Amino acid sequence: MKLSKRLQNIGKKVNVDKEYTLEEAIKVLKENSTVKFVESLDCAIRLGVDPRHADQMVRGTVSLPHGTGKEVKVLVVTKGPKIQEALDAGADHAGYEEYLEKIKGGWAEVDVVIASPDVMADLGKLGKILGPKGLMPNPKSGTVTPDVAKAVREVKAGKIEFRVEKAGIVHTSVGKVSFEAKALADNARAFLNMIVKMRPSAAKGQYVKSIFLSTTMGPGLKISKDEFGGHA
Repeated sequence: MKLSKRLQNIGKKVNVDKEYTLEEAIKVLKENSTVKFVESLDCAIRLGVDPRHADQMVRGTVSLPHGTGKEVKVLVVTKGPKIQEALDAGADHAGYEEYLEKIKGGWAEVDVVIASPDVMADLGKLGKILGPKGLMPNPKSGTVTPDVAKAVREVKAGKIEFRVEKAGIVHTSVGKVSFEAKALADNARAFLNMIVKMRPSAAKGQYVKSIFLSTTMGPGLKISKDEFGGHA
C-alpha cells in the first residue's frame, strides 16, 4: 500500500519500534498531528484474557479527570418526575414510551443510554437493537440506576465505559490532541490504571501484553508497561 506524503513524513520522525513513556508518546503524537481536524488520542491495550469465559471478562467504567473533549449525547429512558430530573442534569433526551417507539423504528442518535430499573423489562426487549450498537444499559457500567441525574452528570463530565473485545483488546479515546499534554497523560493513566486494577483472578500469566497510543489518523506508538505493573 502506498503511503501518503503526510504519513511518509511522519514515518521519518517517529520510531515505531521504540517503547515510549506516556509523556514521550503524547509529545510525539501531538507534534505530528497535521490533519485539518482535531484528532482524538486513542489508547489500545491487549490483555492476556479470554473474554469467552465470564470469569475473564474485563468490563467497567472510569472517570477521565479531564473529560473526553467530545460532546456526549445522552438518552435517559425513565418515568415520571425522573424525566425532568434527567433533563435538568443535562440529558439530551429523556422519556419513556415515545423513546421505546423511536428505538424500535431504528432511531439511535445518541452515544449513551441510561435507564431507571423500572423500565428495564420493556427496554430489555430492545436488546437486539441496542446491543449491537453498544447502547444497551447495564448495571455494571452504572447506566441502569435509580439516580439517573447523577449518572447523566458523570457521563457528561467524562465517565467512559470500556469492555474487552473478543481478541482480548480494550480500546478507547482518552481525549483530544488539543488538550494539554499533562491532561492527556492524566486521562490515559486513569484508564490504564483502572484496567490493571481490574485484573480477573482467573487470568493466568502475563495480563498486560501491550499498550499503544495513537491519534485518529496517526501512527501507533508502543508504551512501556513498566509504570503500570503490566509486566506481572
